[in-house]
Amino acid sequence: MSVAGSGIESSKGKDSDRLGAQMQQIGRRARLAARAMARANTGEKNAVLFALARIIEEQQDAILKANARDLAAARGARLEEALVDRLELNSNRVAAMADGVRQVAALPDPVGEMFDLKMRPSGIQVGRMRVPLGVVGIIYESRPNVTADAAALCLKSGNAAILRGGSEAVHSNQAIAKCIATALREAGLPTDAVQVIETTDRAAVGYLLTMPQFVDVVIPRGGKSLVARVSEEARVPVIKHLDGNCHVYIDASADIDKAIAVAVNAKTQRYGTCNTMETLLVHAEIAERVLPELGSIYAGHGVELRACERTRKILPEARAAHAEDWDTEFLAPILAIKIVDSLDAAIDHITLHGSAHTDSIVTENYTHARRFLREVDSSSVMVNASTRFADGYEYGLGAEIGISTDKFHARGPVGLEGLTSVKWVVLGDGHVR
Repeated sequence: MSVAGSGIESSKGKDSDRLGAQMQQIGRRARLAARAMARANTGEKNAVLFALARIIEEQQDAILKANARDLAAARGARLEEALVDRLELNSNRVAAMADGVRQVAALPDPVGEMFDLKMRPSGIQVGRMRVPLGVVGIIYESRPNVTADAAALCLKSGNAAILRGGSEAVHSNQAIAKCIATALREAGLPTDAVQVIETTDRAAVGYLLTMPQFVDVVIPRGGKSLVARVSEEARVPVIKHLDGNCHVYIDASADIDKAIAVAVNAKTQRYGTCNTMETLLVHAEIAERVLPELGSIYAGHGVELRACERTRKILPEARAAHAEDWDTEFLAPILAIKIVDSLDAAIDHITLHGSAHTDSIVTENYTHARRFLREVDSSSVMVNASTRFADGYEYGLGAEIGISTDKFHARGPVGLEGLTSVKWVVLGDGHVR
């Protein structure tokens, strides 16, 4: 028994050493590729992106075939429906993926931009220059379109990327990875600029999080447990958000038609996304005018309502909300509803239960709108608009690498500028101090 046990431990140790060496090699190649990407000009980077968009469209059948394998496995494993929805690709989503890459290509290149140049009394000019972060590690679940989005944003911002998708999307991600490698070769840039980790061994994530000599920042995109793990184990900076407990507050002075349109869209347009409304707050003065129609519409969509006692007097079909419902990101056709007596009460509820992701007010009161914008401390705060707009594409970023609820280094949807840093530059003409 002791001999067999030693053999197993030895085998596991060898496998661990082998994976660690592989990850170290991936890191070294990424670091070298990052230097090449930092030198690449805008034309070279755009050439990769236009090639990638074209190749994705040309390889649609191969991508969908690979995705079908992932979907079959996911359904066989009885994955949550929200995860299956995120995993699924179709012709429209593939087209949107290619379009997103082209949108990134069309954006101004932030790298090399100098700004805030000021002449100092000494005669030197002092300013700042935008530069790539270097090597960006991205860990994500389910959504295979992240592979293309992340590659496009990292390449346009002059970075190298190490991408580690979830095991449930392994075939889809590898099909897209082949498109990326082909595009890089066509443009004459190193294929190591985007490396998609092939192994599904979760230990690879641990290595990626603990290679500060090779990785400059890690961005997790996935469930709360993944983000928590990354935050706890990482020895490199992390750009993250844990969850999206988003709110819509219908103010007493709201336009009824606007309120209904926003509240319906924010919940029902798509259930499994981090910018979907999870709690609806309604001012007491307007509740009896807006809630009956909303209740009927939500019922038509099959949305389960969990409500406070005051709301249940208007919507008796709603279930009684429990304390944990106010803190839950349902990612499902479930909505918590609460009646509040004031703007202050709404802001207090959001401050206590929100996740600092996205919150919206529906109001025709300018003062209330300004207060909501100023006092709600979320990465995106909206007036008379659905929370579903909290998205890099909708914000004009072309695509997003993720959404950050941190206050440093980036906040909200992270696009090209969020993947750069700045350094001080000094321009002189032989000046000495």
